[in-house]
Amino acid sequence: MSLIGNIIWLIFGGFLTALGYILGGLSLCLTIIGIPFGWQSIKLGFAVLTPFGREVVEYPDANSPLLLIFNVIWLLLFGWPLVLNHLFWALILAVTIIGIPFAKQHMKLIILSLLPFGRDLR
Repeated sequence: MSLIGNIIWLIFGGFLTALGYILGGLSLCLTIIGIPFGWQSIKLGFAVLTPFGREVVEYPDANSPLLLIFNVIWLLLFGWPLVLNHLFWALILAVTIIGIPFAKQHMKLIILSLLPFGRDLR
């Protein structure tokens, strides 16, 4: 069932969303300061490709001081627009019964787009 969900996800916007995350990450990697943030954006892009059948995993060192600082910077600069985007689409998709599984995937991606350092989708 996750294969069918991922295929439908890719056709109806998942591929373009992933492409946006990856291209944004590549542009962030053009500066030395932006490399950690670009890498997280690229990681999010690959996570957005196939969200069905995967869960958010928190690494043991997810709350280390360095990752906490990176998460705060990410949250202030990049996280809020991404969260609002996923929340908007989750609310729109939750209106119909067919869209509820896709809304759940957007809700799962909110966690990653809010605090990506120390977390992954596996």
